[in-house]
Amino acid sequence: MSHQSHMTPKTAMVLAAGLGTRMRPLTDTRPKPLIEVAGKALIDWTLDRFAAAGVERAVVNVHYRADQMEAHLKSRLAPSIIISDERALLLETGGGLKKARSALGPAPIFCTNTDAILVGGSREPCRLLSEEWRDEDMDALLLLTPIANASGYDGRGDFDIANARPEWRKGESAPFVFTGLQILRPKLLDGAPDGPFSTRLLWEKAMTAGRIFAAIHDGPWMHVGDPQGLALAESFFDKMSDVEKRKAGSTL
Repeated sequence: MSHQSHMTPKTAMVLAAGLGTRMRPLTDTRPKPLIEVAGKALIDWTLDRFAAAGVERAVVNVHYRADQMEAHLKSRLAPSIIISDERALLLETGGGLKKARSALGPAPIFCTNTDAILVGGSREPCRLLSEEWRDEDMDALLLLTPIANASGYDGRGDFDIANARPEWRKGESAPFVFTGLQILRPKLLDGAPDGPFSTRLLWEKAMTAGRIFAAIHDGPWMHVGDPQGLALAESFFDKMSDVEKRKAGSTL
């Protein structure tokens, strides 16, 4: 098969069911995806980015304060929203994907959490992933960013990179962190367990097959996982001009 350029997925999975415990007390009364940064809910930063990229359908899983999530999402025109209801059991990232599989279809999908905002970069993140995707030899393409570009992140990194492939951190730290955004092939869910499990299981399956790769976001990455990260993100936007804010909002 030849290299497929501009393979933009038409379907996205938005992992939005978590309890948001690190964001308390702000999440005592609302789910974390509805926390606002620069006047826009985190989930709308995500969905606006997908709409601008040409995504037609977004499957959103809900659990914590699911009624609030559904009410908020009803007002969206694009992309079309499909709710995956996890009220009965929180399934984690991989389990959430498996439960929603029938709505995802067979073609590669975007998958993301709502914990981060990506800004700028030499290529818009969805475009970057779409242009780097090679259908013949990829089942997963993770968007990573150097820790130096990260705001609101206090971890030690997730991955090293060798020959464009992500490798688990081996030492005390690693230079790259997962942004939360990726392209996945749904067939990775074949044989996955029932119940809760992490997408890490799917990545390890793709690693074993040599079919996982990494692309690098070279702009700011704001992790909005706790009140401190939220304050840093608000400060970032406060320093922008109105023109810059509009530009960021139209591409996020």
